Amino acid sequence: MSSNPIMLDFKDQFETERLTIRSPLYGDGAMVNEAIRESIEELRPWMPWANQVPSVEQSEENVRIARVQFLERSDLRFHVFHKETGVFIASSGLHRMDWTVRKFEIGYWIRTSQGGKGFMTEAVEGIANFAIDQLSANRLEIRCNSKNVRSIRMAERLGFTLEGILRSETFAVTGEYLRDTMVFAKVRGQEF
Repeated sequence: MSSNPIMLDFKDQFETERLTIRSPLYGDGAMVNEAIRESIEELRPWMPWANQVPSVEQSEENVRIARVQFLERSDLRFHVFHKETGVFIASSGLHRMDWTVRKFEIGYWIRTSQGGKGFMTEAVEGIANFAIDQLSANRLEIRCNSKNVRSIRMAERLGFTLEGILRSETFAVTGEYLRDTMVFAKVRGQEF
């Protein structure tokens, strides 16, 4: 396997039981924007980019940047769709990557109307499996604010181990307090 990530060939779309998960494509901006608009109040406390509702043009620009980053292998965002209906459900991906170590952080958000149906758990598990099988991941991380109960439960449900809590590590997205960041991980040879 090449040590230069730009030379790596891997699938940019795969499926789980109920979902199609694929890289961002030009033209995805409108549907992503619709999901952000629907979910902004739930996203605002946790996502730095959700301090204001973007325009459709800003969402399209963001998607196009994500497409380029995917092709460069500098960030691997995935869009998540319901396999049968084609409805855009969520955004997830592999971020803050270290290709030498094969370490990836999984991030995610789900549109409000699709929450509570197990879709995000299924998507994150699918992306974790993709990282293990397609990218030869040695380490997968989920990092979250210690007040983000839903993210904590996700990591625990998927068998990630809490390795530590970085106390007063950075300001919360709202800037109102210093947050504690919980670091969960799975490591090759132990959890997979």
